Amino acid sequence: MDLFLALGLIALKVAFLIAALLLLPLPLTWLERKIAGHMQQRMGPMRVGWHGLLQPLADGVKLLAKEDHIPTDADRLLFKLAPILALAPPFVVFVAIPFGESVSVLGTEITLYASNMNVALLFILAVIGIEVYGVIFGGWAANSKYAVLGSLRTCAQMISYEIPMGFAVIGVVMLAQSMSLLDIVRAQADVWNIVYQPIGFFVFFVAGLAEAQRIPFDLAEAEGDLGAGFHTEYSGIRFAFFMVSEYAIMLLISVLSVVLFFGGWNGVLIPLPPLLWFLIKVAFFVYLFIWLRFTLPRYRYDQLMAIGWKVLLPLSLANIIVTGVAFI
Repeated sequence: MDLFLALGLIALKVAFLIAALLLLPLPLTWLERKIAGHMQQRMGPMRVGWHGLLQPLADGVKLLAKEDHIPTDADRLLFKLAPILALAPPFVVFVAIPFGESVSVLGTEITLYASNMNVALLFILAVIGIEVYGVIFGGWAANSKYAVLGSLRTCAQMISYEIPMGFAVIGVVMLAQSMSLLDIVRAQADVWNIVYQPIGFFVFFVAGLAEAQRIPFDLAEAEGDLGAGFHTEYSGIRFAFFMVSEYAIMLLISVLSVVLFFGGWNGVLIPLPPLLWFLIKVAFFVYLFIWLRFTLPRYRYDQLMAIGWKVLLPLSLANIIVTGVAFI
């Protein structure tokens, strides 16, 4: 009986994660438009529902009802496979992310994570790298010069920034002596890692912006010169898959920033429930992603590559050396 209960809880957690991530664009697109509107001294969505609250729902219906167009000269297999490859990895990695220790429901202890992997950090970095294949296949299969250029930019960009991102978290692993995200959060019970790893956090967050392909690193889409980049030829539900993937990665980078550097669900000063602390921190980073989008200009491609190889990579290596000398 206990085995069936445990399997049922795991299935319920996975189903909840999938549902939450699939519905993620609905509140985030509304929030992004509203924040942009207030920054630019305008109202944002107002017509569909109170303060435009139903606008994301209308957009979802529009995408579902749109014609699923495939270019005549496209590679149909890769064209159909690309959105799935882009969407699946961000969903898979969330099974290894803890949102808290545990809660008691009707006398039953329920852990706030689907799986406690002892190599969770390595698993996340490995799986999220697969997402680049979806973008590359999507651009290449479309047989469009704008889409191909966007996919090639993405390939170089994500490879360049995954290296410093991986190096940036080594300092955190050295301090916690573990790759388990639960152990990393528990090690920050007294002092958050941001105190000891400010350079590691800076490198991780900037590389995360590039991984999520958000401004100022959205060279893969670059509406001004590529139309929309790798997903130029996509429409309807396949385009929606790419959009959900982008928001899922943005949320993933926000969650990892909180878990690795800002104490996870550990609070400070104000006695709030641990899960509430966690959600407040994640919400701040999501807001930061949106804020930067409407604040910074896009880098040129040569500048983007130079930042990755000439700035972030040396900084991440220096951070490892300093951490080893000072704390180990």
